[in-house]
Amino acid sequence: MRALVYKGPGARMLEERPKPAMQQAGDAIVRLTRTTICGTDLHILKGDVPSCRPGTILGHEGVGIIEAVGGAVSGFRPGNHVLISCITSCGRCEYCRKGMYSHCVDGGWILGNRIDGTQAEYVRIPHADFSLHHIPAGADEEALTMLSDILPTGFECGVLNGKVQPGCSVAIVGSGPIGLAALMTAQFFAPAVIVMIDPDKHRLEIARRFGASHVLSPEEGTVAQVKSLTEGRGADVVIEAVGIPASFELCEELVAPGGTIANVGVHGTKVDLHLERLWSHNITITTRLVDTVTTPQLLKAVTAHKLEPASLVTHRFRLEEMDKAYDTFGRAAETHAMKVIIEV
Repeated sequence: MRALVYKGPGARMLEERPKPAMQQAGDAIVRLTRTTICGTDLHILKGDVPSCRPGTILGHEGVGIIEAVGGAVSGFRPGNHVLISCITSCGRCEYCRKGMYSHCVDGGWILGNRIDGTQAEYVRIPHADFSLHHIPAGADEEALTMLSDILPTGFECGVLNGKVQPGCSVAIVGSGPIGLAALMTAQFFAPAVIVMIDPDKHRLEIARRFGASHVLSPEEGTVAQVKSLTEGRGADVVIEAVGIPASFELCEELVAPGGTIANVGVHGTKVDLHLERLWSHNITITTRLVDTVTTPQLLKAVTAHKLEPASLVTHRFRLEEMDKAYDTFGRAAETHAMKVIIEV
């Protein structure tokens, strides 16, 4: 089969690899129909994720058709149309019983990291009963590909961890795919103000179309403007959706007393925590790796047309065009790429 293989920092190659085989009775083999590229894949290619070894097939998102299942799989059978979760969960360990699937002792984020992933024609899914979701007939595959990772990430790590509530004020730092996913799902809770902050004017235009009440560039006196929109207090919920020191430190300036900073971004370097200013402000700082516990809920919202994640898709490619797809996604400021769909 064809697969995109990580060859070490800065290197990837589309090559022929053996089709995956069953290793455990709980496995399923899925033939991919669509996959996508995540910002985390770019982190891997930069060498930021040492757990991903050279020779690993990249990718942790996608939809497809089950080709085979192991003898212990009871909820799926060959021919089923399925959504692949970016998080693999056994459903039985202590962490899984707490709903912390990202910390599953025999799973977590392993696809495209510690085991071969989804940027290929076929993928092996361990613990299939807990790591796959049935796709309703007639559902939009492009929309549901967004449910593998970014929609539950924005919702769980940003909106739910941030405790967005009706009438509150929300500031989202970063208007990329994750920030926009947080914007889309924050509206479930009817906040009074949602401010999107990003230096990219094009992304801010998208954010306004997606429901942001205000859009700001960091160089425009962001802190003062957010305070002017919130009666001088700052934002009740600040969602960090970039993953660099400057964006997190901006969140520290934006948060209101009693507010929450919900970190979503992947941070590769240390960040200063300004406790000399915040020690008395009753703030909460949350961190999280997506658990995908909300995927069934989001799946229902998408199929009921209450959520339109397909609007995040800006570019489409075939599997043989993976180099072009990565180049387009990696130069998003120039190409205006948000999410790319790879047809397999």
